[in-house]
Amino acid sequence: MIDIGSKEIKRQENFWSNCLFHPTDAIEDPWGKRILDQMAADKAIRTVRIYAMLEDIVYLDPDGKIAYDFRLNDLRLDYLIEKGYDLLIAYAGMPDVIAASTKNLTSVSKNKTRYKGKMFNTSPPKDYRIWEEVCFEYTRHLIERYGIDTVSGWRFQCFNEPDIPAFFMSELPGGCDTERAEAYCRMYEGFTKCVSRASEKLKRGGPALAWRIEFLGMLLDYVRERKLRLDFISLHNYGVTPEELNSGTKSISVSNNLRKHERYMQTIRDHGFGNSEIVIDEWGAASAGFFNREECPALIFRETEVFSAYFARLIHSFIYSEYNISNLIICLSGQHEMTEDFSGFRNFFTLNFIKKPIYNAFILASKLGESLLECKNGEKNVHVIPTKTKNGNYAVLLSYSDEYFTEDIPEKEITVHFGNEFSGGYAEITRIDKTSANPYNLSRSLGITAPNVDEIALLRAEGEMKPQKIEVTSGSVTLTLTPNCTCLIVL
Repeated sequence: MIDIGSKEIKRQENFWSNCLFHPTDAIEDPWGKRILDQMAADKAIRTVRIYAMLEDIVYLDPDGKIAYDFRLNDLRLDYLIEKGYDLLIAYAGMPDVIAASTKNLTSVSKNKTRYKGKMFNTSPPKDYRIWEEVCFEYTRHLIERYGIDTVSGWRFQCFNEPDIPAFFMSELPGGCDTERAEAYCRMYEGFTKCVSRASEKLKRGGPALAWRIEFLGMLLDYVRERKLRLDFISLHNYGVTPEELNSGTKSISVSNNLRKHERYMQTIRDHGFGNSEIVIDEWGAASAGFFNREECPALIFRETEVFSAYFARLIHSFIYSEYNISNLIICLSGQHEMTEDFSGFRNFFTLNFIKKPIYNAFILASKLGESLLECKNGEKNVHVIPTKTKNGNYAVLLSYSDEYFTEDIPEKEITVHFGNEFSGGYAEITRIDKTSANPYNLSRSLGITAPNVDEIALLRAEGEMKPQKIEVTSGSVTLTLTPNCTCLIVL
């Protein structure tokens, strides 16, 4: 029995309906707009994290002076704002014209280059004063174009994953943290000073850490010693690597993410920042979004009901852990590298724009209310997020899974009790499981490999959730849960 009470135990802001839209420059293209349009229509996503892509903005004029062309930036941001998204902008993309070197390039991609043939310049700036000025001009432009009332509601961060060679100082081995951290600290100081020059109202943070905890400690010490503003600490949290999945040394488990976050928090507390706002600006059950089943067959879970249950359980774990997390942002990568529908990339839609279970889970989670209710849960492996919405509806998200999201647990019949005053009405039940809103499983059962037009239509229809009405008897709703299912009850 699961007993949902009417008493509010705390106000719970929605911190989970957010994504990193990658690649940022796909916002210019029809397929990128189609994704953003759908997410906005479904109200599945509130905040979109993007790269500033400063390399598209900064150039040298005929006299050799730094100049700016904001047209592509404005095209992207205008579209996001038109769709109603809040923004988190990473000041990333080192322009060649201000870089110390143009030799150290990486793709961080399945392909030889990034999207549209671009590469990441991983060099630090040749002059940190010029870096600061570039950041200032970009920030000032945003305020002038969109207004301080709008821009002060966004978040800004310095760079992306500066602790690893893939994004910063790729000429150095992965273990040279001191030199890399010292360079980033100087970049962060210039960034935060430039943001203050533009407006003290703007929220700024960093470092969008990949995983190196020593690097984080060095930055926090630098910020404290220099008395710099750090309004939030941004961290990336991936539970397992494809290499660990392939070797069998580790399985997907929400506990992986929780242990990693606690290690982060221990360092943050040890360096005197224990009360800081935390932004998890990338998360995943597994890292390497540009890997798919070709590199790691186990990544096929990204296509199935497993990833939905994982997301619901992760939200549940963070809600009840009492961490000060303001944003939990899933990374959508590999979107531009698909060659077939179901291959294990980390994204919301397949090649033929079929909704995946993880996307539908975001739709369900977006419907949770801000009032977290008391709950007595006597059911093993059932994870419950009981809420009440502003209009007085109960919205309860359930997920059913064991520690490693296996198929070994049996089907379970559960009863959710709301109170006898609800007798005689109906509850709306929306499911994601093996046979509900699961295009991948349907394609396998039908033997579809390269779908034709009719099969694409069939799979798209399967990707649409189909709410059902269930009678509420004696204030209770009775459901049968299958392994790794996710279910929303609205009363």
